[in-house]
Amino acid sequence: MSSLTFTKLSVGPMDNNAYLLRCTSTGDGLLIDAANDAERLLQLIGSNPGGISTVVTTHRHQDHWFALEDVVAATGAASLAHAADASEIPGVTGTLADGDTLSLGDCDLTVIHLVGHTPGSIALHHDGHLWTGDALFPGGVGNTWGDKANFESLINDVTTKIFDRFPDETEFHPGHGADSTLGAERPSLPEWRARGW
Repeated sequence: MSSLTFTKLSVGPMDNNAYLLRCTSTGDGLLIDAANDAERLLQLIGSNPGGISTVVTTHRHQDHWFALEDVVAATGAASLAHAADASEIPGVTGTLADGDTLSLGDCDLTVIHLVGHTPGSIALHHDGHLWTGDALFPGGVGNTWGDKANFESLINDVTTKIFDRFPDETEFHPGHGADSTLGAERPSLPEWRARGW
């Protein structure tokens, strides 16, 4: 499997994580969440030869796409999001669905639809790494604001589509804050479900 490198950058007043992914064999680049501070994001992209071909927005909340239009205008990148959230995100040029494969040079990323934080929240997976947006954090799933149906949907999707599918050593990289592994979080799943958030 072709290797992929990534750089994490915290931007904006809500300390959003943006991730620049790059295929090591071709140099092709992809940005996850043009969240804020377009100037810093473009500096990061520009310091890596090859620029970017795609920006993926993990979900519709504005703190994850505040710089999207500026980054797309400067790079000419395609702008992708899940179909259920795309209408709420300005400048989306294409939509994604659960199970889609995104090609980044010789590397493939798999789209995982995780419903509950928003209707169209997604994670991306490649070779032992998950970029989870606001669907999964160390210590719990994303905020569902006390909506029991949304919480049930999210905890079920995170359990079946992530924890039941990938091994403990899988690293995940959320939309805010620190990274973790599935193994570190797996023992807490019953507690998360019982507390309801």
